[in-house]
Amino acid sequence: MEYMLLITVDESQVGPTPGSPAFDEYMAGFGTYNKMLMEGGHWINGGSLQPSAVTTTVRLSDDGSAPAIVDGPFLETKEQLGGFYTISARDLDEALDLASKIPMQGGVIEVRPIAVRPDAEGKPQAV
Repeated sequence: MEYMLLITVDESQVGPTPGSPAFDEYMAGFGTYNKMLMEGGHWINGGSLQPSAVTTTVRLSDDGSAPAIVDGPFLETKEQLGGFYTISARDLDEALDLASKIPMQGGVIEVRPIAVRPDAEGKPQAV
C-alpha cells in the first residue's frame, strides 16, 4: 500500500543555515533516512518545500467561475507543510514506524493512505 507522509513544521523556528556544518549534519540525517527507505523498498519519492512565504494558492470556485489566485498558503496556521514522502508499506503500522524515523526534531508527520494515483499514461489507478 502507498502512503503520503506530510511533514509540517513551525517556520518561525529557525533551523541551521545552508552551507554551515550544522546544516550539512542535519541533511546527512535525511540522506541516511532516504537510503534506508530505498534499500527497504519503501521509497517512491519525496522532497523538501520552499517556505510558505513563496506559496501561491489557486482557489477553485463552486460555480465554475474563474479561480481566485492569492499569494500565500491556503491556511493561516503556525505550522506549514515543509516536505513530503510517498512511501510503500505493508500496512499502516509499518508506515507509522517509517514516519517516526524521519530525522527531525519537532514538527508533525501526517500519514495518509493514497487512494488513487495516475499511472504513467495519466489514467487513475486505485492504490
